[in-house]
Formats: sequence, structure tokens, C-alpha cells
Amino acid sequence: MDCGSFKIKKLKNSLKYYLPRVEGYLEVIKQLSAEFQGMSLIEFDGYFENKIEPAKYVMAEVHLDILDENKIIEQANCIRTQLNQKSLAIQINNELILVDGN
Repeated sequence: MDCGSFKIKKLKNSLKYYLPRVEGYLEVIKQLSAEFQGMSLIEFDGYFENKIEPAKYVMAEVHLDILDENKIIEQANCIRTQLNQKSLAIQINNELILVDGN
């Protein structure tokens, strides 16, 4: 059975951004989709700082081969300020990182 030639690529790093659906979040999604080739989006209710948040959240997940953790954290801080948030959560390879502006 010959199904033709193909290539595979394994992307070993997972990166998730937890974005509140507030004004400006769509611009952030557009920026992330321009930077990364593939992305999945999941919407959920937020539970942060020991309370249910009134805003919905979107988890944007991308996969990378090479990952610069410091660059990703700096990018998350820029997203946090762009969305006018006190903090922003990201997850790098199943490790949750909270970027806090205070």
C-alpha cells in the first residue's frame, strides 16, 4: 500500500496563554496567530484570586520546537499591560507562571 511520501514534525514545547475576554483581546489573538503557525482556542469561565471572574477567558495554546522562556515571559508581560490586567497566567510545558505587574 503506497500512500505517497510525507513529513512529520514533532513540536516538543507547549505554550498556553490564559487571556481574559476584555477589550483588546482579539488583537492579542491576531498577534499570536501571526507569530505561531497553529493555535487552538478554548473558552472557559475564570477562577482567579479566589473568586469567579465576571469575564470569560480564552486559553490560546501553541506548540513550538524551540522555546526561549525569558522572551515568552516578557511577551506575556506586554500582553498583560496591553489588556490592562493586574496579572496574566501562562503555562510553559505544564508549568503555570503568573506574570504580576505589582
